[in-house]
Amino acid sequence: MSELEMTKVETIETGNPEHSRYMICLDVDGTIVDHSGELFEPVREAVHAVRRAGHEVIIATGRSLPATLPVAEALGIDKGHVISSNGGVTAQLDPTYSRGFSVVDRRTFDPEPALRALQEALPVAKFAIETDTGDFLSTERFQDASFGVQARGVSLEEMMQADAVRLVVFSTDSTAEDFGRAVEGIGLSGVTYAVGWSAWLDIAAHGVTKGSALEALRSRLGFPIEKTVAVGDGRNDIEMLAWAGRGVAMGQAVEEVRAAAGEVTGHVDEHGLADVLNSLL
Repeated sequence: MSELEMTKVETIETGNPEHSRYMICLDVDGTIVDHSGELFEPVREAVHAVRRAGHEVIIATGRSLPATLPVAEALGIDKGHVISSNGGVTAQLDPTYSRGFSVVDRRTFDPEPALRALQEALPVAKFAIETDTGDFLSTERFQDASFGVQARGVSLEEMMQADAVRLVVFSTDSTAEDFGRAVEGIGLSGVTYAVGWSAWLDIAAHGVTKGSALEALRSRLGFPIEKTVAVGDGRNDIEMLAWAGRGVAMGQAVEEVRAAAGEVTGHVDEHGLADVLNSLL
């Protein structure tokens, strides 16, 4: 069985960190990198500095694991943990592992009820599913860099039979606000969802968010909640920012994201994350 095929295996090492250490939880797009994917040098240097100081840096992103690992590599993080798929997958990084990582937790759900309701409400939408084996299935040649792998085109009926970690819905016919209202009207049950910057919807298993995955990891690593810091800019960061002892919204975040955080830093183009990290040194 490969690392990507492991499911709900609890092998996270426990610890008793000194109280001076922080568990620093970072969103990727719009936080670590800008929305074109560029990593600015002040951010890279600040991440290196907090890690040298002994703090634990956890990447927590909506990207799938294959799209998350290159970010960790770019930051020089080869040991520790990353959370991907909005909390659906937690992986432990270690250079001694055959692929440099091992999946230690994966949360899945049945996508069929959500797909049927969404197909009726949004008939022109495109759909993609991250499966329990780390593959992607999609309709209408739907492909996105956040998947990290090439999606395989399938029928909606075949997609409904998969065991899903993440269901992605994309529609160009409405704004994010219009999309959000449409989804609220469907009354989805048994899942957790977040509307993105555009008409983009991420759906996960019920109760699964970046915040829930980070809380599970925090309890195993032994960090006090007051020693947790989270930085993000998107609606899928709201639970994470509200969970953290210190939640920081990026400067470009919309008001509902800012409201979930205790403070706001600079825009991603102004290296706002670097300011937050440097404040911990």
